[in-house]
Amino acid sequence: MNPSELRSTLALAGIFGLRMLGLFLLLPVFSLHARGLPGGEHAFWVGLALGIFNIVQACFYIPLGRLSDRIGRKPVVFWGLSLFVAGALIAASHDDLLWIAIGRGVMGAGAVSAAISAWVADLTREQVRTRAMALVGGSIALSFALSLVIAAPLYRLISLSGIFLMLAILGVMAMFVTYYLLPMSKPEISVQQASLKEVFLRPELMRLNVGVFVLHATQVAMFLVVPRLLVDAGLPLAQHWEVYLPVVLLSFVFMAPILIYGEKQHRLRWVLLVAIILLLVAESIFTKASNITLIAVGLLVYFVGFNLLEALQPSLVSRWARESKGTALGIYNTTQSLGLFSGAAIGGWLMDGYGDFSVFIAGGGLLICWLIIAWSMRELPAKPITKPTSTG
Repeated sequence: MNPSELRSTLALAGIFGLRMLGLFLLLPVFSLHARGLPGGEHAFWVGLALGIFNIVQACFYIPLGRLSDRIGRKPVVFWGLSLFVAGALIAASHDDLLWIAIGRGVMGAGAVSAAISAWVADLTREQVRTRAMALVGGSIALSFALSLVIAAPLYRLISLSGIFLMLAILGVMAMFVTYYLLPMSKPEISVQQASLKEVFLRPELMRLNVGVFVLHATQVAMFLVVPRLLVDAGLPLAQHWEVYLPVVLLSFVFMAPILIYGEKQHRLRWVLLVAIILLLVAESIFTKASNITLIAVGLLVYFVGFNLLEALQPSLVSRWARESKGTALGIYNTTQSLGLFSGAAIGGWLMDGYGDFSVFIAGGGLLICWLIIAWSMRELPAKPITKPTSTG
């Protein structure tokens, strides 16, 4: 990437990662904090307060993504970040389950992930776009790992209200970056936009939407069980980050050459299939994991595949929907949110009814179905060498 592309991609990856911190920072501490709140004795209400962020996001991804195609990315992202800040301030100002849920819902209404991904596509050439998407997708894994490391110490230091206030401050900083540092992208008016129905039913995009649903459903379900495996293997919860953080960082070392090879040789279909197979291998390892080393190996294999797919799939969506990137990525992110919600709900149901390892078996079955669907995917044509176009 040239300096302009790298600068813009890193800024957008930071904004994307901030939104994921809004989700992940609460996961290790919220259920414990909620026990002391009115209604906190009911797991359903605690789960709703935690999950409403994703539910509301799922409702707004498509309209905001489509709006970004029409009026440009910057105003949509700026408005979405303002909602993120407002919601964080609402949640910070009330130590009450209902108001925390309302604040989380407002935060989720600023669903700008689709607009951010489309903005990355606008500001990068096709031959480097997958690497740019890798940085954005990597912000998800890094946000997750960072949350596991800092959530508990932050909670002890500044409490849950302080965490929400910190997210609001970071959101304001992201608004300044969006307004002053990122270039304006033009509305997509050069060609006729495809209808929502046409974008939704396009076979290439449907495969990718199925993929992101399965990817995140199996991710959430898996992380309902993996912490238990680590505890059973003798690693206390407070030390889990000692496994997660090096595994996530090392996974980037292994995935980078695979991604670069796929781009240079025009074999992105091959990379996608390999990544799905890696997830299958990881699920298989977890069914036999009885010690920390084997669990760490399973996590490393998993995150190599996961990070490859987080980089590759949004890039492919932007290429198969050139004229309506925001709309297509809105649909994509909606199915991602539905996958996160479904994985938590179905994974919990499987654990209660059939035991922990049923989650890995069901996840493996879903991944096999995805592999069959993805097998018939066409390879993209060779990318033309073009210069990035943007206006300041």
